[in-house]
Amino acid sequence: MRSFQSRNYRLFFSGQAISLMGNWMTTTASMWLAYKLAASPFHVGLVGFATQIPLLVLAPFTGVTGDRLDRRRLLIGLQVGSMLQSAALAAVTLSGNMTISVLVGLSFFQGLINAFEFPTRQSFVAEMVDKREDLPNAIALNSSMFNIARLLGPAVAGILINRWSAGVCYAVDAVSYLPVLAGLWMMRVKPRPPRERVTKPWEDFRAGLAYVAGEGGLRRPLLLVAVNGLAGFGASTLASVFAGGVFAGNASMLGHFYSAIGAGALLSALVLGTRTSVEQLRPWIVRGTVLVVLSSVVIAVSPSVWVAYVGYFISGTSVVLVMAGCNTLIQSRVADDKRSRVMGLFATAQGVAPIGSLLTGLAASAWGPRVALGLCAAVMAVAAAVFAKPRTKPAAGTARAAKAVETAPLDLEV
Repeated sequence: MRSFQSRNYRLFFSGQAISLMGNWMTTTASMWLAYKLAASPFHVGLVGFATQIPLLVLAPFTGVTGDRLDRRRLLIGLQVGSMLQSAALAAVTLSGNMTISVLVGLSFFQGLINAFEFPTRQSFVAEMVDKREDLPNAIALNSSMFNIARLLGPAVAGILINRWSAGVCYAVDAVSYLPVLAGLWMMRVKPRPPRERVTKPWEDFRAGLAYVAGEGGLRRPLLLVAVNGLAGFGASTLASVFAGGVFAGNASMLGHFYSAIGAGALLSALVLGTRTSVEQLRPWIVRGTVLVVLSSVVIAVSPSVWVAYVGYFISGTSVVLVMAGCNTLIQSRVADDKRSRVMGLFATAQGVAPIGSLLTGLAASAWGPRVALGLCAAVMAVAAAVFAKPRTKPAAGTARAAKAVETAPLDLEV
């Protein structure tokens, strides 16, 4: 809890904890409403795709904005935009005028906002903590907050939808942005040093790519995040197939699978929160990659649903160790003037997950879910072997970045 010693982070955490609950309520409501309106799994996927595709495509470019503008003010504007989007969803739904086209359009609009908001928010965390050594704890707490919201938000949404309608979920989400805005407004953030020279956005984008390409301490964890997005989420992608097909269960079993994932993710977030330095991150990231392999194998060969529950718990544990661990490592090594651009690339690497889900689904359709999950395990086993291998020669650029942000020695890179 060292991060709570920073006033700005306390303000952020208290508001974001409420807002994330609302975000998960909106996600749940939109998925339910899409199926209700169109009675088509394709349209459910289309709504999810419309929300995610802007982040995947635009984040490397939108990250430039966070490095050029005041991040706190930019976040305030983006949060206002998200609040208005949720209010529009609520108004259209409660008035009875919602259509699948409107839902897809508003979901795409939220995706556009997310493409700017994600890299800006991720990079702003470093400005909210007073001490650089508290950054790993802050990111771990963010992960804990996210996973608690993932556990509670959909459950609350289900109650509100059954009692009233999806529109109420959207209205609650719109109101939930107010604490975030209040916290951002009350923050006192030190101004960043002025830019050495005025450059064009395209030049900044190219400079960000060149910076990452020359930094092994950034390039390697970004690649791991991308590979994990392609093959590391196979268990959650096929959860409904294992629940409804392999084990002939129902929606309750699927819910239990997701609860097991959330419980494992929360445990890992708490473990990472106890790490006091970047030096301790690399072995935990490697362990997380190995656990991705283990969880996929356990679920793929599970003879009973109880064994699958264990596998899904391990899966949740592994996801946070890899994703939050890489996030922390990257944030600890990146230069402040390029932070948003690098986090934009992190968002893109993370955003390949829908492509991985599509490939996993195609493999499951062709060869069955157990074989598909086994293939995911094989890909992640290769990734674990590659990223566990220590680098033999640290890059000179990484040494400069490490010195600039006062991070750990280079032999701990992932």
